[in-house]
Amino acid sequence: MSERGQFRKASVRDADVADRTVLVRADLNVPLSGGAVGDDTRIRAALPTIELLRERGAKIVLCSHLGRPKGRDPELSMAPVAARLGELLGTEVTPAPGVVGAEVEAAAAALEPGQVLLLENTRWEPGEKADADEIAAGLAALADVYVNDAFGAAHRAHASTEGVAHRLPAYAGLLLEREVRELTAVLGDPERPLVVVLGGAKVTDKVGVIERFLEIADRILIGGAMCFSFFRAQGHQTGDSLVEEEGIELAGRAIALAAESDCELDLPTDLVLGARFSADAEPVAIDGVDVPPGMMGLDIGPASARAYAEAIEAAGTVFWNGPMGAFELAPFAAGTRTVAEAVASTAATTIVGGGDSGAALTEFGLADRVSWLSTGGGASLELIEGKPLPGVEALLDAGGENGS
Repeated sequence: MSERGQFRKASVRDADVADRTVLVRADLNVPLSGGAVGDDTRIRAALPTIELLRERGAKIVLCSHLGRPKGRDPELSMAPVAARLGELLGTEVTPAPGVVGAEVEAAAAALEPGQVLLLENTRWEPGEKADADEIAAGLAALADVYVNDAFGAAHRAHASTEGVAHRLPAYAGLLLEREVRELTAVLGDPERPLVVVLGGAKVTDKVGVIERFLEIADRILIGGAMCFSFFRAQGHQTGDSLVEEEGIELAGRAIALAAESDCELDLPTDLVLGARFSADAEPVAIDGVDVPPGMMGLDIGPASARAYAEAIEAAGTVFWNGPMGAFELAPFAAGTRTVAEAVASTAATTIVGGGDSGAALTEFGLADRVSWLSTGGGASLELIEGKPLPGVEALLDAGGENGS
Protein backbone atom coordinates (compact mmCIF):
# COMPACT_ATOMS: atom_id res chain seq x y z
CA MET A 1 0.00 0.00 0.00
CA SER A 2 1.45 3.30 -1.10
CA GLU A 3 1.60 6.03 1.52
CA ARG A 4 2.49 8.72 -1.02
CA GLY A 5 -0.59 10.92 -0.83
CA GLN A 6 -3.09 11.96 1.81
CA PHE A 7 -6.16 10.03 2.87
CA ARG A 8 -8.20 11.16 5.83
CA LYS A 9 -11.04 8.65 5.75
CA ALA A 10 -11.46 5.45 7.75
CA SER A 11 -10.11 2.33 6.03
CA VAL A 12 -11.71 -1.09 5.79
CA ARG A 13 -8.53 -2.39 7.43
CA ASP A 14 -9.70 -0.74 10.66
CA ALA A 15 -13.33 -1.96 10.51
CA ASP A 16 -14.75 -4.65 12.82
CA VAL A 17 -16.25 -7.08 10.31
CA ALA A 18 -15.99 -10.54 11.88
CA ASP A 19 -19.34 -12.36 11.56
CA ARG A 20 -20.95 -9.13 10.31
CA THR A 21 -22.58 -8.47 6.95
CA VAL A 22 -20.64 -5.95 4.87
CA LEU A 23 -22.13 -4.16 1.86
CA VAL A 24 -19.33 -3.43 -0.60
CA ARG A 25 -19.90 -0.96 -3.43
CA ALA A 26 -17.40 -2.13 -6.05
CA ASP A 27 -16.83 -0.94 -9.61
CA LEU A 28 -17.68 -4.05 -11.60
CA ASN A 29 -18.80 -2.11 -14.66
CA VAL A 30 -17.05 -4.39 -17.15
CA PRO A 31 -17.61 -4.97 -20.86
CA LEU A 32 -19.65 -8.05 -21.75
CA SER A 33 -19.16 -10.15 -24.87
CA GLY A 34 -21.38 -13.03 -25.84
CA GLY A 35 -22.95 -13.20 -22.41
CA ALA A 36 -19.58 -13.34 -20.62
CA VAL A 37 -17.13 -10.81 -19.18
CA GLY A 38 -14.95 -9.43 -21.97
CA ASP A 39 -12.34 -7.69 -19.78
CA ASP A 40 -12.04 -8.51 -16.06
CA THR A 41 -9.59 -5.73 -15.13
CA ARG A 42 -12.05 -3.97 -12.84
CA ILE A 43 -13.10 -7.24 -11.21
CA ARG A 44 -9.47 -8.01 -10.44
CA ALA A 45 -9.02 -4.53 -8.97
CA ALA A 46 -11.82 -5.28 -6.49
CA LEU A 47 -10.33 -8.58 -5.29
CA PRO A 48 -7.99 -7.31 -2.50
CA THR A 49 -10.84 -5.74 -0.51
CA ILE A 50 -13.11 -8.76 -1.01
CA GLU A 51 -10.36 -11.17 -0.01
CA LEU A 52 -9.49 -9.11 3.08
CA LEU A 53 -13.11 -9.20 4.21
CA ARG A 54 -13.38 -12.95 3.61
CA GLU A 55 -10.20 -13.58 5.59
CA ARG A 56 -11.67 -11.60 8.49
CA GLY A 57 -14.89 -13.59 8.56
CA ALA A 58 -17.27 -11.09 7.00
CA LYS A 59 -20.43 -11.96 5.12
CA ILE A 60 -20.15 -10.02 1.90
CA VAL A 61 -22.89 -8.36 -0.15
CA LEU A 62 -21.47 -6.79 -3.32
CA CYS A 63 -23.17 -4.19 -5.48
CA SER A 64 -22.26 -2.34 -8.66
CA HIS A 65 -23.79 -0.74 -11.71
CA LEU A 66 -23.27 -2.20 -15.18
CA GLY A 67 -23.67 -0.03 -18.25
CA ARG A 68 -26.65 2.26 -18.71
CA PRO A 69 -29.74 0.06 -18.61
CA LYS A 70 -33.24 1.33 -19.18
CA GLY A 71 -35.05 -0.58 -16.46
CA ARG A 72 -34.46 -4.28 -15.78
CA ASP A 73 -32.46 -5.01 -18.93
CA PRO A 74 -31.48 -8.71 -18.91
CA GLU A 75 -28.63 -7.92 -21.32
CA LEU A 76 -27.03 -5.93 -18.47
CA SER A 77 -27.53 -8.45 -15.67
CA MET A 78 -24.71 -9.01 -13.17
CA ALA A 79 -24.91 -12.81 -13.62
CA PRO A 80 -21.84 -13.04 -15.93
CA VAL A 81 -19.92 -10.85 -13.45
CA ALA A 82 -20.86 -13.19 -10.59
CA ALA A 83 -19.58 -16.15 -12.60
CA ARG A 84 -16.22 -14.54 -13.40
CA LEU A 85 -15.77 -13.19 -9.87
CA GLY A 86 -16.41 -16.67 -8.49
CA GLU A 87 -13.71 -18.08 -10.77
CA LEU A 88 -11.20 -15.48 -9.61
CA LEU A 89 -12.05 -15.91 -5.90
CA GLY A 90 -12.19 -19.69 -6.10
CA THR A 91 -15.57 -19.74 -4.38
CA GLU A 92 -19.20 -19.48 -5.43
CA VAL A 93 -20.58 -15.97 -5.80
CA THR A 94 -24.37 -16.12 -5.53
CA PRO A 95 -26.36 -13.81 -7.85
CA ALA A 96 -29.13 -12.02 -5.95
CA PRO A 97 -32.67 -11.84 -7.37
CA GLY A 98 -32.62 -8.03 -7.37
CA VAL A 99 -31.09 -4.95 -5.77
CA VAL A 100 -33.32 -4.35 -2.76
CA GLY A 101 -36.44 -5.90 -1.22
CA ALA A 102 -37.55 -8.86 0.86
CA GLU A 103 -36.05 -11.56 -1.38
CA VAL A 104 -32.67 -9.86 -1.42
CA GLU A 105 -32.78 -9.33 2.35
CA ALA A 106 -33.48 -13.04 2.83
CA ALA A 107 -30.51 -13.96 0.61
CA ALA A 108 -28.23 -11.61 2.56
CA ALA A 109 -29.46 -12.96 5.91
CA ALA A 110 -28.65 -16.53 4.78
CA LEU A 111 -24.95 -15.76 4.21
CA GLU A 112 -22.29 -17.48 6.29
CA PRO A 113 -18.89 -15.89 7.06
CA GLY A 114 -16.76 -15.78 3.92
CA GLN A 115 -19.67 -16.17 1.54
CA VAL A 116 -20.39 -13.64 -1.22
CA LEU A 117 -23.69 -12.39 -2.64
CA LEU A 118 -23.73 -10.11 -5.70
CA LEU A 119 -26.74 -7.84 -6.09
CA GLU A 120 -28.27 -7.15 -9.47
CA ASN A 121 -27.32 -4.09 -11.48
CA THR A 122 -27.96 -1.12 -9.18
CA ARG A 123 -29.11 0.94 -12.16
CA TRP A 124 -32.02 -1.42 -12.67
CA GLU A 125 -33.52 0.69 -9.87
CA PRO A 126 -34.59 4.14 -11.12
CA GLY A 127 -33.91 5.58 -7.66
CA GLU A 128 -30.21 4.64 -7.76
CA LYS A 129 -28.97 7.60 -9.81
CA ALA A 130 -31.39 9.93 -8.04
CA ASP A 131 -29.88 8.94 -4.66
CA ALA A 132 -33.41 8.06 -3.55
CA ASP A 133 -33.95 7.47 0.15
CA GLU A 134 -35.88 4.25 -0.41
CA ILE A 135 -32.99 2.67 -2.36
CA ALA A 136 -30.38 3.84 0.16
CA ALA A 137 -32.54 2.47 2.99
CA GLY A 138 -33.10 -0.80 1.13
CA LEU A 139 -29.36 -1.25 0.68
CA ALA A 140 -28.64 -0.35 4.30
CA ALA A 141 -31.15 -3.01 5.42
CA LEU A 142 -28.88 -5.69 3.93
CA ALA A 143 -25.78 -5.09 6.06
CA ASP A 144 -24.13 -3.91 9.27
CA VAL A 145 -21.18 -2.12 7.66
CA TYR A 146 -20.66 -0.32 4.35
CA VAL A 147 -17.44 -0.23 2.30
CA ASN A 148 -17.00 1.90 -0.82
CA ASP A 149 -14.33 0.51 -3.12
CA ALA A 150 -15.74 1.99 -6.35
CA PHE A 151 -13.45 4.94 -7.03
CA GLY A 152 -14.69 5.09 -10.62
CA ALA A 153 -18.18 5.97 -9.34
CA ALA A 154 -17.12 8.02 -6.29
CA HIS A 155 -17.83 11.32 -8.06
CA ARG A 156 -21.50 10.34 -8.38
CA ALA A 157 -23.96 11.02 -5.54
CA HIS A 158 -25.98 7.85 -6.07
CA ALA A 159 -27.85 5.73 -3.55
CA SER A 160 -25.16 3.02 -3.58
CA THR A 161 -22.23 5.44 -3.40
CA GLU A 162 -23.45 8.25 -1.16
CA GLY A 163 -26.91 7.73 0.29
CA VAL A 164 -26.28 4.38 1.96
CA ALA A 165 -23.00 5.67 3.46
CA HIS A 166 -25.02 7.93 5.78
CA ARG A 167 -27.01 4.96 7.10
CA LEU A 168 -24.22 2.56 8.07
CA PRO A 169 -20.67 2.83 9.47
CA ALA A 170 -18.92 3.63 6.20
CA TYR A 171 -15.32 2.81 5.29
CA ALA A 172 -13.04 3.09 2.28
CA GLY A 173 -11.97 -0.04 0.46
CA LEU A 174 -8.33 -0.71 -0.35
CA LEU A 175 -8.66 0.33 -4.00
CA LEU A 176 -10.45 3.59 -3.26
CA GLU A 177 -7.87 4.47 -0.61
CA ARG A 178 -4.98 3.72 -2.96
CA GLU A 179 -6.56 5.76 -5.76
CA VAL A 180 -6.90 8.85 -3.57
CA ARG A 181 -3.36 8.49 -2.23
CA GLU A 182 -1.77 8.09 -5.66
CA LEU A 183 -3.69 10.95 -7.26
CA THR A 184 -3.26 13.43 -4.39
CA ALA A 185 0.47 12.70 -4.35
CA VAL A 186 0.64 14.38 -7.78
CA LEU A 187 -0.75 17.54 -6.18
CA GLY A 188 1.35 17.43 -3.02
CA ASP A 189 5.12 17.28 -3.37
CA PRO A 190 5.82 15.47 -6.67
CA GLU A 191 9.26 14.75 -8.03
CA ARG A 192 10.13 17.52 -10.48
CA PRO A 193 9.69 18.33 -13.21
CA LEU A 194 5.97 17.56 -13.11
CA VAL A 195 4.85 17.00 -16.69
CA VAL A 196 1.11 16.78 -17.41
CA VAL A 197 -0.20 15.29 -20.66
CA LEU A 198 -3.82 16.12 -21.47
CA GLY A 199 -5.80 14.99 -24.49
CA GLY A 200 -9.34 14.06 -25.41
CA ALA A 201 -12.08 16.00 -27.12
CA LYS A 202 -13.38 18.70 -24.80
CA VAL A 203 -11.68 21.66 -23.17
CA THR A 204 -14.76 22.10 -20.98
CA ASP A 205 -14.07 18.68 -19.42
CA LYS A 206 -10.47 19.58 -18.64
CA VAL A 207 -10.37 23.34 -18.05
CA GLY A 208 -10.45 23.00 -14.25
CA VAL A 209 -7.64 20.47 -14.40
CA ILE A 210 -5.62 22.66 -16.76
CA GLU A 211 -5.99 25.68 -14.49
CA ARG A 212 -5.08 23.61 -11.40
CA PHE A 213 -1.95 22.28 -13.07
CA LEU A 214 -0.94 25.72 -14.34
CA GLU A 215 -0.43 26.53 -10.66
CA ILE A 216 1.66 23.47 -9.75
CA ALA A 217 3.06 21.75 -12.86
CA ASP A 218 6.23 22.56 -14.76
CA ARG A 219 4.88 21.69 -18.18
CA ILE A 220 1.49 20.82 -19.73
CA LEU A 221 1.38 19.04 -23.08
CA ILE A 222 -1.92 19.35 -24.97
CA GLY A 223 -3.14 16.89 -27.61
CA GLY A 224 -6.33 15.33 -28.86
CA ALA A 225 -9.23 17.14 -30.47
CA MET A 226 -9.26 19.74 -27.72
CA CYS A 227 -6.09 21.29 -29.19
CA PHE A 228 -8.29 22.70 -31.97
CA SER A 229 -10.13 24.91 -29.50
CA PHE A 230 -6.70 26.28 -28.53
CA PHE A 231 -5.75 26.76 -32.19
CA ARG A 232 -8.98 28.62 -32.87
CA ALA A 233 -8.29 30.83 -29.87
CA GLN A 234 -4.95 31.65 -31.53
CA GLY A 235 -6.60 32.41 -34.86
CA HIS A 236 -5.58 29.26 -36.76
CA GLN A 237 -7.72 27.51 -39.37
CA THR A 238 -9.16 24.18 -38.20
CA GLY A 239 -10.89 22.92 -41.37
CA ASP A 240 -13.38 20.16 -40.57
CA SER A 241 -11.67 19.24 -37.29
CA LEU A 242 -13.79 18.60 -34.22
CA VAL A 243 -13.90 21.92 -32.42
CA GLU A 244 -15.74 22.46 -29.16
CA GLU A 245 -17.02 25.97 -29.77
CA GLU A 246 -17.71 26.67 -26.10
CA GLY A 247 -14.13 25.62 -25.35
CA ILE A 248 -12.51 28.34 -27.48
CA GLU A 249 -12.86 31.13 -24.93
CA LEU A 250 -11.72 28.78 -22.13
CA ALA A 251 -8.69 27.76 -24.17
CA GLY A 252 -7.82 31.41 -24.73
CA ARG A 253 -8.05 32.03 -21.00
CA ALA A 254 -5.74 29.08 -20.31
CA ILE A 255 -3.20 30.44 -22.80
CA ALA A 256 -3.30 33.83 -21.04
CA LEU A 257 -2.94 32.23 -17.60
CA ALA A 258 0.01 30.15 -18.82
CA ALA A 259 1.78 33.28 -20.04
CA GLU A 260 1.65 34.64 -16.49
CA SER A 261 2.59 31.37 -14.76
CA ASP A 262 5.79 29.40 -14.28
CA CYS A 263 4.24 26.48 -16.16
CA GLU A 264 4.94 25.95 -19.86
CA LEU A 265 1.83 25.15 -21.94
CA ASP A 266 2.75 23.20 -25.10
CA LEU A 267 0.52 22.75 -28.15
CA PRO A 268 1.28 20.52 -31.14
CA THR A 269 3.40 22.05 -33.90
CA ASP A 270 2.45 19.53 -36.57
CA LEU A 271 -0.57 17.33 -37.27
CA VAL A 272 -1.79 14.25 -39.09
CA LEU A 273 -4.97 14.93 -41.08
CA GLY A 274 -7.62 12.82 -42.74
CA ALA A 275 -10.51 13.62 -45.05
CA ARG A 276 -12.91 11.77 -42.73
CA PHE A 277 -13.05 10.03 -39.37
CA SER A 278 -12.43 6.52 -40.67
CA ALA A 279 -9.83 3.76 -40.47
CA ASP A 280 -9.60 3.79 -44.26
CA ALA A 281 -8.88 7.53 -44.47
CA GLU A 282 -5.51 8.40 -45.97
CA PRO A 283 -3.25 9.99 -43.27
CA VAL A 284 -1.72 13.28 -44.39
CA ALA A 285 1.08 14.78 -42.27
CA ILE A 286 1.47 18.55 -42.26
CA ASP A 287 4.20 20.73 -40.80
CA GLY A 288 2.11 23.36 -39.01
CA VAL A 289 -1.33 23.45 -37.49
CA ASP A 290 -3.56 25.23 -40.03
CA VAL A 291 -6.03 22.65 -41.33
CA PRO A 292 -7.37 23.25 -44.85
CA PRO A 293 -11.08 22.96 -45.70
CA GLY A 294 -12.23 19.41 -46.31
CA MET A 295 -9.67 17.94 -43.92
CA MET A 296 -9.72 17.22 -40.19
CA GLY A 297 -6.96 16.84 -37.65
CA LEU A 298 -6.95 13.29 -36.26
CA ASP A 299 -3.57 13.03 -34.51
CA ILE A 300 -0.63 15.07 -33.36
CA GLY A 301 2.24 14.95 -35.82
CA PRO A 302 5.51 13.01 -35.47
CA ALA A 303 7.59 16.04 -34.45
CA SER A 304 5.11 16.93 -31.69
CA ALA A 305 4.97 13.32 -30.54
CA ARG A 306 8.78 13.17 -30.32
CA ALA A 307 8.92 16.47 -28.41
CA TYR A 308 6.26 15.26 -25.97
CA ALA A 309 8.10 11.96 -25.51
CA GLU A 310 11.33 13.80 -24.71
CA ALA A 311 9.55 15.91 -22.09
CA ILE A 312 8.06 12.77 -20.54
CA GLU A 313 11.41 10.99 -20.48
CA ALA A 314 13.00 13.96 -18.66
CA ALA A 315 10.22 14.24 -16.09
CA GLY A 316 10.25 13.35 -12.41
CA THR A 317 6.47 12.84 -12.31
CA VAL A 318 4.04 12.38 -15.20
CA PHE A 319 0.24 12.66 -15.10
CA TRP A 320 -1.54 11.59 -18.29
CA ASN A 321 -5.23 11.80 -19.12
CA GLY A 322 -6.61 11.66 -22.64
CA PRO A 323 -5.33 10.32 -25.99
CA MET A 324 -3.39 12.46 -28.45
CA GLY A 325 -5.65 11.58 -31.36
CA ALA A 326 -8.09 9.04 -32.76
CA PHE A 327 -5.96 6.10 -31.56
CA GLU A 328 -8.84 3.69 -32.22
CA LEU A 329 -8.21 4.28 -35.94
CA ALA A 330 -4.95 2.57 -36.93
CA PRO A 331 -3.68 5.32 -39.31
CA PHE A 332 -4.06 7.90 -36.53
CA ALA A 333 -2.73 6.00 -33.51
CA ALA A 334 0.96 6.92 -33.77
CA GLY A 335 0.87 10.04 -31.58
CA THR A 336 -0.92 8.31 -28.72
CA ARG A 337 1.33 5.26 -29.09
CA THR A 338 4.49 7.40 -28.92
CA VAL A 339 3.25 9.12 -25.77
CA ALA A 340 2.16 5.81 -24.23
CA GLU A 341 5.55 4.23 -24.92
CA ALA A 342 7.31 7.22 -23.38
CA VAL A 343 5.10 7.04 -20.28
CA ALA A 344 5.82 3.30 -20.03
CA SER A 345 9.59 3.66 -20.41
CA THR A 346 10.40 6.78 -18.38
CA ALA A 347 12.03 6.46 -14.97
CA ALA A 348 9.54 9.02 -13.63
CA THR A 349 6.59 8.25 -11.38
CA THR A 350 3.73 7.83 -13.86
CA ILE A 351 0.05 8.30 -12.98
CA VAL A 352 -2.50 7.64 -15.70
CA GLY A 353 -6.02 8.95 -15.14
CA GLY A 354 -7.98 6.03 -16.53
CA GLY A 355 -10.60 6.39 -19.26
CA ASP A 356 -9.31 6.42 -22.84
CA SER A 357 -5.68 6.78 -21.70
CA GLY A 358 -5.99 3.50 -19.82
CA ALA A 359 -7.69 1.92 -22.84
CA ALA A 360 -4.78 3.04 -25.02
CA LEU A 361 -2.21 1.61 -22.64
CA THR A 362 -4.10 -1.68 -22.58
CA GLU A 363 -4.41 -1.77 -26.36
CA PHE A 364 -0.66 -1.18 -26.74
CA GLY A 365 0.20 -3.81 -24.08
CA LEU A 366 1.71 -1.23 -21.72
CA ALA A 367 -0.81 -1.10 -18.85
CA ASP A 368 1.49 -2.92 -16.42
CA ARG A 369 4.39 -0.54 -17.04
CA VAL A 370 3.08 2.57 -15.27
CA SER A 371 3.26 3.44 -11.58
CA TRP A 372 -0.51 3.74 -11.21
CA LEU A 373 -3.36 3.31 -13.69
CA SER A 374 -6.52 4.77 -12.20
CA THR A 375 -9.81 2.93 -12.55
CA GLY A 376 -11.74 6.20 -12.70
CA GLY A 377 -11.33 8.69 -15.54
CA GLY A 378 -13.98 11.22 -14.47
CA ALA A 379 -13.38 10.70 -10.76
CA SER A 380 -9.63 11.18 -11.13
CA LEU A 381 -10.11 14.47 -12.98
CA GLU A 382 -12.56 15.80 -10.40
CA LEU A 383 -10.20 14.85 -7.56
CA ILE A 384 -7.28 16.55 -9.31
CA GLU A 385 -9.42 19.62 -9.95
CA GLY A 386 -10.15 19.83 -6.23
CA LYS A 387 -13.84 18.95 -6.34
CA PRO A 388 -15.21 16.90 -3.42
CA LEU A 389 -16.17 13.35 -4.39
CA PRO A 390 -19.54 12.50 -2.79
CA GLY A 391 -18.68 8.83 -2.43
CA VAL A 392 -15.54 9.71 -0.48
CA GLU A 393 -16.90 12.64 1.53
CA ALA A 394 -19.72 10.49 2.98
CA LEU A 395 -17.31 7.97 4.55
CA LEU A 396 -16.24 8.01 8.17
CA ASP A 397 -13.38 10.34 8.88
CA ALA A 398 -10.31 8.57 10.21
CA GLY A 399 -11.09 8.31 13.89
CA GLY A 400 -14.28 10.35 13.45
CA GLU A 401 -17.85 10.43 12.20
CA ASN A 402 -19.47 9.93 8.80
CA GLY A 403 -18.83 12.88 6.51
CA SER A 404 -21.53 15.10 5.09
